[in-house]
Amino acid sequence: MSHHTPPRQLPETDADAPDAPDGTTADEASTAPAVNDTEPGAPADQEAAGTTDEATGPTTTPEADEPGSRPSVEGTADDAGDGKAPDKAVVPREASANAESADAAASGSTSADEPDPGGAVSTSARPGWFGWRRRFPRAARTVRVGTSVLAGALVLAVLLMPNRLDRISFESFLRLPVEAIFLAAVLLVLPSKARRITAVVLGTFLGLSTVLKCLDMGFYQTLARPFDLVFDWVLLNDAADFLKDSLGRSGEVLAVIGVTVLLIAVLVVSALAVVRLADLMARHRPLAVRGTLALGTAWIVCFTMGVQSGGVTIATKGYSQYLSNRVQYVRDGLGDAEVFDKQLRVDAFADTPSDQLLTGLRGKDVLFTFVESYGRVAIDDPAMAPEIDATLKEGDARLKSAGFAARSGWLTSPVTGAGSWLAHTTFLSGLWIKNQQRYRTVTTSDRATLTSYFQKTGAWRTVGIVPGVRKSWPEGKYFGLDNIYDSTHLGYQGPYFSWTPVPDQFSLEAFQKLEHGKKNRDPIMAEIILASSHNPWSPIAHMIDWNDLGDGTVFNKIKKEGTNPTEVWKSATRVRTEYRKAIQYSLDSLTQWVQRYGDDNTVLVFLGDHQPVPTVTGGSTNRDVPVTIVARDPKVLDRVADWGWTDGLKPAANAPEWSMDKFRDRFMTAYGPEKK
Repeated sequence: MSHHTPPRQLPETDADAPDAPDGTTADEASTAPAVNDTEPGAPADQEAAGTTDEATGPTTTPEADEPGSRPSVEGTADDAGDGKAPDKAVVPREASANAESADAAASGSTSADEPDPGGAVSTSARPGWFGWRRRFPRAARTVRVGTSVLAGALVLAVLLMPNRLDRISFESFLRLPVEAIFLAAVLLVLPSKARRITAVVLGTFLGLSTVLKCLDMGFYQTLARPFDLVFDWVLLNDAADFLKDSLGRSGEVLAVIGVTVLLIAVLVVSALAVVRLADLMARHRPLAVRGTLALGTAWIVCFTMGVQSGGVTIATKGYSQYLSNRVQYVRDGLGDAEVFDKQLRVDAFADTPSDQLLTGLRGKDVLFTFVESYGRVAIDDPAMAPEIDATLKEGDARLKSAGFAARSGWLTSPVTGAGSWLAHTTFLSGLWIKNQQRYRTVTTSDRATLTSYFQKTGAWRTVGIVPGVRKSWPEGKYFGLDNIYDSTHLGYQGPYFSWTPVPDQFSLEAFQKLEHGKKNRDPIMAEIILASSHNPWSPIAHMIDWNDLGDGTVFNKIKKEGTNPTEVWKSATRVRTEYRKAIQYSLDSLTQWVQRYGDDNTVLVFLGDHQPVPTVTGGSTNRDVPVTIVARDPKVLDRVADWGWTDGLKPAANAPEWSMDKFRDRFMTAYGPEKK
């Protein structure tokens, strides 16, 4: 027997309503179950249409009451069980699933960080890749919590991380930064859209500051100073050249690509971390507000009372101070050009006639020699002092046996760890050349140098022995040198010793053959740079018989017998040992050359250009370097008797300390026309 299907939406039952034409009462009609009136397999939209079409009369479905038949509508079985008609529209199974999908999509389109009335967000709105959040809810929760914890740890690490490797310790990260509290407060008061934008901007800024701190670490390790945001960008190009020389072109390209990818990754991860924390605080706003207030109160109390743990202050504002210092450095750098321009215009000897310049040295061969990285640490450090003292004493004895005397003092270099060209220019120009911008400014100006004044007199042939120069050096003309011998013009056919293209002993022998040893020549003023004591000090050449130098191929065997820089730099102690040996080699080369080739007209001024890297100095901020004048003619040293310098090659601990830029004018005054 078939059943009559009632309309989808029935009006309220009227007790006085007439019975149906087939004899069914109104009450029976109201309790009749709803049945599917579509053919099996019909599309869901047709089913829905069929069930909602009120204009169509009752439809019978013979299959519905056959024994074992399965209702095709989910609501039919449920409602028929209790003998009541459904009080809402019956939705087919497929249509219900489609509706759920539509609801999920709609909910997913809303902002994930907007809290629902219950204070939580349905995970169905963000099912994850391939729906893994639904399939593995526990794992999803673990990942969600773990990601939030890592984001918080990253932000705290960025705020607390020092910008020097020697200051990083476990205790340095057990502090409460005020910047984190301020950041949380800002994100809590902003509306949704502004909060997300601010989180991205602040996260990117934190990433940039992380990169800057890493640059500072590298510069402190080599130059004992932070990265200069105004002047040091050009040094990155020098770093790329160093990679090219060390690793080849392919290695340089790969290194640059790796650094670029790492930089982008740091910025992206930092931004995502702050966004993650911002969303977390928005979802749990009441708890976040209470936590921020509590932490703010704790910071004020700890800061006021100076609470410490393990010697480290708990409440810190170090990140703000770091940013403040960086801003001040930038301001100073931007204003430095104007300051330096005024200094550049002042030259006490600019109007001095050439015949009155350097009259006390006429007829002499004057050699200004820079010993790479020869700093005060080589003489003062207890671990190196005994061997260096012995080398200096042997040098003194060597020079005395050849009739020479020496006097020594201290100069304070503008740089430490590296930047030799800045020190050389400071010494020769009489100006404090502390950055690359000043170097470029002075070398493109008409400011006279100590060497160019020798050239101006016309009484000397001026030459440069610069084995460390391996490409064009246009600045050489500024220094007033008639001829420059770089690493390719010294006749050396031997191997490089790490960075050093030519061993010092060979450079000095080449100078003897190319210039100093010539007969019937004019007096020479030479600028000589000894590079064997350049970082990394491994492998190191050692002294051989001067007659065996040849074209330098003899050094192939010496290099093979030398140390491996990779192994040496695993130990700070070994680095210091190799540094000391390199300084000894340079000093021996120089004093042996003077003993072998010096004469009555030889005047040698040699000095260190800067202190070595902090690995050797132990982080000392001292920038003193030894300076020595050697001559056989006693009249030469008499001219500087009032300087108070120490007799011999080793300056006393209390010997005068001059700023390196003061040497030029004092030297020219001492060897100018004698005062009557």
